[in-house]
Amino acid sequence: MIQSETQPTVFIVDDDEPVRDAIALLLETVDLRHEAYGSAQDFLDAYSPDRNGCLVLDIRMPVMSGLELQSHLQAMNAPIPIVFITGHGDIPMAVEAMKRGAVDFIRKPFRDQELLDRIQDALQQDRGQRGAWQNLERIRGHVASLTPREHEVFERVASGQANKVVAIELGISERTVEIHRSQVMQKTRARTLADLVRMKLVMDQATATA
Repeated sequence: MIQSETQPTVFIVDDDEPVRDAIALLLETVDLRHEAYGSAQDFLDAYSPDRNGCLVLDIRMPVMSGLELQSHLQAMNAPIPIVFITGHGDIPMAVEAMKRGAVDFIRKPFRDQELLDRIQDALQQDRGQRGAWQNLERIRGHVASLTPREHEVFERVASGQANKVVAIELGISERTVEIHRSQVMQKTRARTLADLVRMKLVMDQATATA
């Protein structure tokens, strides 16, 4: 079967080879692309944040634990969704992992369908995250095309200021504000004022969480 480059990959990271092989075999039965690694470092050496998918990760591993790998990925600004595999004694660690953004954790021994369900949840989250990121980059590109004056108008209009108020603040005529506003709408491809407001909200939220 020819696989698309945009098809998601399920990355399996576990130092237990039989567990890796079992998960890989399970994923083959449902035609999910996958790659398996025996250590966190092996995965980091091969992984690129621009690859879509999710990570099935053992929480306890020698040298670099699952939690440590999670921290490395966060430092790389690679928010790949993670499903942790845990033993009974690892539950507090798994809860901590979820507080830090993991999608879920499942306890050993786990049922095949349980793992597949968690993986599908993680892949859906990845699609949502990447869609949001692409939308943010699109908005940033449009806003970057504005002139300094158009950007000033964009910021004020998208914040809810009327043309008259914008004109007073910038020391220009209302007619000039209208012209700049029309240019802003055209360059950002906004159809309505509400579109401009949403663009500013998306950018402000991204700045606040950066």
